[in-house]
Amino acid sequence: MYTLKTPSFLKPSSRPTSPSPTPARPDSAAPPTAERSSRASVLSFSSFKRTASPLTRPASSTSLAAAATPLIQDGSYMESLNLKLSEAVSKALGQPSGPGVPSEVLNGRRPIPAGRGRALADLIVSEVQAVRENPYLHRAVLRTLHRPLSVLVNNLSNNLMPLLASPAFLTPTVPSPQAPNPNPTQLHAIGLATFAGELVEMYDAVPLYIEGDMRADGLRVIRDSLVSIVKRVVEPLVTGIKNDLVPYLDALENPNATPYVPITGTTTKATPASKAPVHHPSIMYMQNVMPTYARALARYITSPTAEAALASLLINLVWRGLVALSNRPAPLASPNTSPSMPTAALKKDGKTPPTTPPASKFTLRLPPSRPPSPPATTINKATTASDARALYDLLSSLPRPMGDGEQKRLAQEVVDEAIEALAAMAALLEATQTHGHIAANMKNQVFKSFGGSPVIDLEHDLEVLTADIPTLIALPLILRTYFPPSPSGNPQGRSVSAMLGLTEAAYRTGCLSGFGRADECTVAVGQHVLSVLRDEVRTCRLDENAAREAAVVLKWLEREVALVATGDH
Repeated sequence: MYTLKTPSFLKPSSRPTSPSPTPARPDSAAPPTAERSSRASVLSFSSFKRTASPLTRPASSTSLAAAATPLIQDGSYMESLNLKLSEAVSKALGQPSGPGVPSEVLNGRRPIPAGRGRALADLIVSEVQAVRENPYLHRAVLRTLHRPLSVLVNNLSNNLMPLLASPAFLTPTVPSPQAPNPNPTQLHAIGLATFAGELVEMYDAVPLYIEGDMRADGLRVIRDSLVSIVKRVVEPLVTGIKNDLVPYLDALENPNATPYVPITGTTTKATPASKAPVHHPSIMYMQNVMPTYARALARYITSPTAEAALASLLINLVWRGLVALSNRPAPLASPNTSPSMPTAALKKDGKTPPTTPPASKFTLRLPPSRPPSPPATTINKATTASDARALYDLLSSLPRPMGDGEQKRLAQEVVDEAIEALAAMAALLEATQTHGHIAANMKNQVFKSFGGSPVIDLEHDLEVLTADIPTLIALPLILRTYFPPSPSGNPQGRSVSAMLGLTEAAYRTGCLSGFGRADECTVAVGQHVLSVLRDEVRTCRLDENAAREAAVVLKWLEREVALVATGDH
């Protein structure tokens, strides 16, 4: 029952015999510590790296664009769409990959690059267009969009509020040639505004809300929130540029204005020795800063939603320039010396004047006590017409609204009309300047055999020159140039505000606040001015040329009032 156990020393060995030693290879000469350390490095926890999930991996515009392929409409379509939209929203606001520029980093974060919002908008538009033929599924997709877009708007607002509250957002208020680039706070805010503006464009591509569907109407509220984000960023930056330029535009009315030196800019001083015409100090300042402002506006206005602020800025600047140039007083003509009679006529009549001895005979010859003073240099000031032409070139260098929608085209047309009015104002100033020289030559001419002829077809010229200019802007200039002087004898005494019985400030505030307000007041102001001018013509004695020009001006004003009253101007 018991088996005989074999002693342990009689059992065969379970381990095979060791092989004969072989010569060591050259590559195995490494010490064993190296092998042990390599095994430890393989087993250490530091070598295990957790790969980023698709939701947390930094996104780029190309990855978002690749995800714009519509999903297959099967039984799990709505669930897959919800996950896809949530993932796209989280990727859109993720940090961009790669190292950042130190001047753009704020609290360790980089601004959102351009194109993220457009990529997300393309994804949403592709999904909505894929279900456009199925009304029930279309409603379901719109309701599904509400939640991820609401989360997106909340995240944008939360990221934007600290930036707008920071003092660095408006420091400095405007860029300067010394510091033309925005600071990091402004760059981050501009990035969020660009993202929101690009996302608004999807509302123009497809209808994202249905009338009568209360749940889908929430997408309209989301659009309003996105537009509000764009305005809260762009409008303060654009307003800073407007507030800096408006004082210089108003100073164009004073031909002898001293240079206005702001805190954020420098004024270029004119060299008196230059023979070229020296522009107004305001024009010289704008020539210095306008290239910087043009680049800054191109950086601020990155979406069609922000172009409304740009259009408002351009229209306001053009209008202030028109008001200032139209009310700039005409330069007082210095009295010319008596014209010398021709030598042939003097010899013919035998009236040879006696020779006058030189003045050196009557002066004491004393040693000079000091060196003679240098001759006074006269500055060749530019005319009002040249200032208007320079202002037109400066404002034309700024970016303009560009768009394909109806509202965008309307804003573009309004801005183009304002710029054309400024160009027409420069042409009218050149014409009035030429007329003033002709009139002065006719008055100071002794021999009228080659004197200037009266203006030919003045009525047609006024109609062509003022076709693109608001009537209340052209009226002061035409009255100073073509209408006889006021009864007081002062050529600058006749003003529209005085004829209305108002102060100049009250007249400009009530009637010259903008293009629209000027058109509204044209009929009332024009009729009152017509009655005053007719009374002056009736009571004053005018020569033939003055009476003719006065009649042409009255006819022009009657025509302008009639056109505005009928809505044809």
